[in-house]
Amino acid sequence: MEQNQYIVAFEIGSSKIVGAIAEKSQSGMVSVIHLVEEKLNNCVRYGIVQNVENVKSSINRMLKNLEDRAAGRITEIYVGMSGRSLHSVVKEKSRAIDATKPITPETVDSIIREVARETVKNYETVDVVPRSYSVDKNTTDDPVGLYGETIKIKANLIVARPTLKQNLTRVTNFGIKVKDYIVTPLAVAEQVLTDNDRLGCMLIDMGAETTAVSIYKDGELAYMATLPLGGRNITRDITNGMSVLEDTAERVKKNINNPLDPDHVDNMVIEGVSTKDAANYIAARNSEILANIKNQLTLAGMSTDDIRTVVVIGGASQLQGLAKKIEETMNLNVRMGHQPQSLNILNHNYNHTEYIEVFSLLLKAAELIKPGETCVERRIYDDGPVVIKEPEVSERNKDPEPKPEKKSRSNWFRNFGNKFANLMTEDDADENE
Repeated sequence: MEQNQYIVAFEIGSSKIVGAIAEKSQSGMVSVIHLVEEKLNNCVRYGIVQNVENVKSSINRMLKNLEDRAAGRITEIYVGMSGRSLHSVVKEKSRAIDATKPITPETVDSIIREVARETVKNYETVDVVPRSYSVDKNTTDDPVGLYGETIKIKANLIVARPTLKQNLTRVTNFGIKVKDYIVTPLAVAEQVLTDNDRLGCMLIDMGAETTAVSIYKDGELAYMATLPLGGRNITRDITNGMSVLEDTAERVKKNINNPLDPDHVDNMVIEGVSTKDAANYIAARNSEILANIKNQLTLAGMSTDDIRTVVVIGGASQLQGLAKKIEETMNLNVRMGHQPQSLNILNHNYNHTEYIEVFSLLLKAAELIKPGETCVERRIYDDGPVVIKEPEVSERNKDPEPKPEKKSRSNWFRNFGNKFANLMTEDDADENE
């Protein structure tokens, strides 16, 4: 009888969708079997799905590709959550307790549920991360088993505009169940940061249109925010300033020897574009992005003295000289994030830092999935022809025509979160944030 489990995860970004399937062995080893991606053009803005039907069509094609490699039918998927409105809000709750009895896990969970029920106007809570505990004003890492008269829990609510989750739900409603939504920055931090990093560091995930900033202090998440700035801002500055196509601007950006130091750029022409002129646009916009990133320390009530290291990942982080420029701007040690060491990547073609997000989702899903569960209904071999259960006819099995495009988290919360999903409609409020 087959015991291994199969996990499928999708990360929907502003420039592309990445889907991957992994196998979790009985020993707990997670191995990536296959990975697919599709580029997006004006379908996702600042990490929030805009063109639902086109994104839906892309995911459907990718699922069929993954199913071919999995030799079975995908029935469930995990989906990463990231986007402009995603950020943390600190909440705390105190409770009087019986001093004659030890604090139980049930008591702690009950108080955290109370914290999770705290509302943030115009936002939906998508996860909650306990930050600190105190019993009779004495701070502790774990209150279970302690005695006292009062217990206080401080936690980070991870919140986002309701539209973020609503549209993710809409692009996956073709007969495939979303097994769980996983907050991508949290999953990445679990895999990329070391215990020593979490004592004081900033994790920067630079994407096409957004940059996620997470600050860790004393081993815990202290702050999270998502900035509406990314690598595409730099590309479009070149596009608009030098009257070239965006694809041309992107290639020029990637092929300048020192784009963040215009005074020392080799003055040459690439596809009709002066590298020196392009470098001026790149350096100016990059300075703005880094200033906004550094300002997150101030918004978190912290300074560069509170952190030791900056860890950088994301597609836009590949800009030449970026790490050095961050070091100069923040006067801190900077290193690039690496692939999760606990993941077995079978195909070396997938072993690229641009896939850190989806690989982190796979590993988090492997932690969350229960024994005996799987995301893939496998084909059955029984001394005869191959047999596979035929799926019911549903929208999942149709290949919708795309519309023309216009120019660490606790399991209790995942069950609890569904109870207070807030289906508010969002106008273009993000535009005014």
